[in-house]
Amino acid sequence: MELGDVTVPGDGRGQAVAHRPAPARPVPFSEFILKVHSRCNLSCDYCYMYELADRSARTDPPLMSPDIFDHVCRRLAEHVHGHDLAAVRIVLHGGEPLLAGAPALARMAKRLRAAVSPTAARISVQTNGTLLTERALTVLAEAGVLIGVSLDGDRSTNDRHRKYASGRGSFDAVDRALRLLAGRPEAYAGILCVVDVDADPRRTYQALLAHRPPIVDFLLPHANWDTPPRRGGYGRWLSDAFDAWYDAPVRATRVRLFEEVLNLLLGGQSRTESVGLSPVAAVVVNTDGGYEQVDTLRSSYPGAVDTDLTVFAHSFDDVLRHPAVAVRQAGVAALAPSCRACPVHRVCGGGNYPHRYRAGSFRNPSVYCPDLRLLIEHVAGRLRADLVGLRSGGR
Repeated sequence: MELGDVTVPGDGRGQAVAHRPAPARPVPFSEFILKVHSRCNLSCDYCYMYELADRSARTDPPLMSPDIFDHVCRRLAEHVHGHDLAAVRIVLHGGEPLLAGAPALARMAKRLRAAVSPTAARISVQTNGTLLTERALTVLAEAGVLIGVSLDGDRSTNDRHRKYASGRGSFDAVDRALRLLAGRPEAYAGILCVVDVDADPRRTYQALLAHRPPIVDFLLPHANWDTPPRRGGYGRWLSDAFDAWYDAPVRATRVRLFEEVLNLLLGGQSRTESVGLSPVAAVVVNTDGGYEQVDTLRSSYPGAVDTDLTVFAHSFDDVLRHPAVAVRQAGVAALAPSCRACPVHRVCGGGNYPHRYRAGSFRNPSVYCPDLRLLIEHVAGRLRADLVGLRSGGR
């Protein structure tokens, strides 16, 4: 059985989806990640900024200076208006962006909106939550800034990895922040959760639901073929979490990864880099004004994010023409031959780009390939069963 132009795994055909051509011209950036503060008050053991292959953030300027921020605003206006974009997303990021102070972030948001007007700008802050006080929340909410928080589940799961340098867990502080956010839904962007296979997936999902997030995004820990995950089981974990979400009588929240897999199985286009073949549309500006590729590439090798381009001398269009960015806009052409031959490659898209790295090349399957295949086949099986049930008059 086929859904859209994707052969659903397990139907016995083993048919590969026809390749789609790379974009005829670069797809403009629509998501801009601004590293406004490079330091952090936590010491999470899986942090791609400070604990994995590229630790250059330790020597980056702590704050994005006003001069650099002014250049960012001008470059943003140039790109947005030059491509006549209807809407963009801007993320104030770190490190921990709230170390810059909520009033400073609110002023940045106001300036960014003025720069890209009349284009609609969705501006958010991605924070570990520990510094989100009621006053900070009020300042950001009044500035129209959405707030996303990282939390890995219940206390024991979260505090296994997300700790202060002293070793003390961060759960209590994050729990307080999320209770505040639940009372201000207009400012609540959602929760990011890094999967811990030592935790029960259903219990983890329920722990996240207790904070009433509008959306949850499950993230695989950053690993690659040179530095593989410490153990397996991620596909089974995600499948169990999917069932907890999918089988609920009332959909309490959205889960981005699961929605994306369903969307792709039904023939849609991906809206995230973790799955699917849509061209990369996100770019990072570091605190020093340097343009970078997606910051999670720091997990692969030192210098992987670098472009040698800066806001002082180059435009965002110059970044689009960078060879490494062009490759990531090539869709199926950027995949390993074994991926192109796989019947689910349009759904998994080869997996998250940093997870493909092996000794100087990203032209490999994801190190999580078996896990992604298991999840996709599981979701496809559930979807197929429901479609058959609908045809026969079931639910």
